[in-house]
Amino acid sequence: MVMNKKKHSSENHARQAFKEVHSIPNKIGVSTPYDFSGKNLTPYGGLLPVATMLEKMGFQQLIEETVTVARITKAMSMYQFIITIVLGMYVGFTRLNQLRYIARDALLVGIVKVTHLPPQCTLWRFLNSLHVGVTRQIQSIQQQMRERVWAAANVRLKSVTVDTDTTVHTLYGKQMGGRKSYNPKNKGKKSYQPILSFIAETREFVAGELRNGDRPTGKQIARHLEEVFRALPRLVESISARADAGFYCWEAAQAYEKYQCRFIMVARKTSRLLQELVAADWKPSPHTDAEAQCEFWYQPKGWGKAYRFLALRYEIDSEEDSEEVVQYQLFATKQYKYRVFVTNMEEPIDKLVWFYNQRAGAENLIKESNNDAGLAAHPSRLFVTNQNHFQLAMLAYNLNIWLMLFNRKATDTPTTLKHITLATARLRFLFIAAKIWRHAGRTGVSYSDQYQEKGLFGQLMERLRGIKPRGDGFVPVVEGALV
Repeated sequence: MVMNKKKHSSENHARQAFKEVHSIPNKIGVSTPYDFSGKNLTPYGGLLPVATMLEKMGFQQLIEETVTVARITKAMSMYQFIITIVLGMYVGFTRLNQLRYIARDALLVGIVKVTHLPPQCTLWRFLNSLHVGVTRQIQSIQQQMRERVWAAANVRLKSVTVDTDTTVHTLYGKQMGGRKSYNPKNKGKKSYQPILSFIAETREFVAGELRNGDRPTGKQIARHLEEVFRALPRLVESISARADAGFYCWEAAQAYEKYQCRFIMVARKTSRLLQELVAADWKPSPHTDAEAQCEFWYQPKGWGKAYRFLALRYEIDSEEDSEEVVQYQLFATKQYKYRVFVTNMEEPIDKLVWFYNQRAGAENLIKESNNDAGLAAHPSRLFVTNQNHFQLAMLAYNLNIWLMLFNRKATDTPTTLKHITLATARLRFLFIAAKIWRHAGRTGVSYSDQYQEKGLFGQLMERLRGIKPRGDGFVPVVEGALV
């Protein structure tokens, strides 16, 4: 048999590098033609995960079963009105008259299931028709949504920290409930002073209400705290709380004790408290930024029992700082500045001061709610309408938090879980150019192949589409539990 083959085969040459064909860059200039013939385009492609989450969580059913509206709507259903306003705030349009800019956005109207959004006057009439009870109904919806999101996102926090604070909204119109009260930035102007509480570990808004500009009374503070504790998920077994001097009262301490909550509050200046500070046994404070520290048991006037008080003392350097001042965090005498806390915790002073200082994150969350979620954009002269708008704005804020819980890493812990603000989330995950297509009876969404976050986006959609009910909860779609 003759083999027509060389005895020694030739060496295998290394594969040559692939010669990429570099495309010519697009030349965009003054003579570039343009038209308006593109159809079904949207700059808000990131609304698809939001719609997926709401559908999987049964949000529409919650709205229809919980919210009661006496007015018969014709242009859209009650649920369509609410989801339109909430998604408008989530996108960044905090005023109802601004929704006309996205009235025909292909993705938004597809989620709402209408051809176009109604005009501003129709949205106004619906918002004004909501009665005062809708405020509590929306809070109930948020509580139920939180339970469902925690189950599906595998959040298993048994111990949480609640940060409670107030904020000041200066009013520039003739809104009902405006008062001339504590307003450090615009002294003498009328304002609202709402109360908000957040879960520090997840940054969720847990409860809150719009209030007039007067300082909250002890009964109002206690009522708010009870609403907070009732709104926490059933998994929670241990609660810690932090609050500033605006909540320093016996009613707040009673509410904390009633729910076995570990708390620390800033104390307000009184003459009796100053006497205790002068007579206290002061010691050096090497582990804090203060010059000296002390602790003592003290029962303020009107309180039912004595509590542990902690105090830090700072020396006054200049004569200007020696003036008598009263602040929420610090008060001064001629010789020293004091920072005083009341608590039912047993940890050392430096540990408790460090724990309280972490409460600064709540102020950033309130700032985010005011600036990004439209919390400070009070649209109406009627106080009831502004109350309901407040709850819808915080619902839009929580949408971003819940999406981030689904988009977290499986190895995240409460200390490593990063908070992505609503403004940043819009730039990364919401403002995505997309095209809605229809073919063979199916509708789909196409995104750019140059989208930088397509890996995270795909992971988020895979998790959201994998949500399935199980018993009275949901099957976890994130592997690692957040504990």
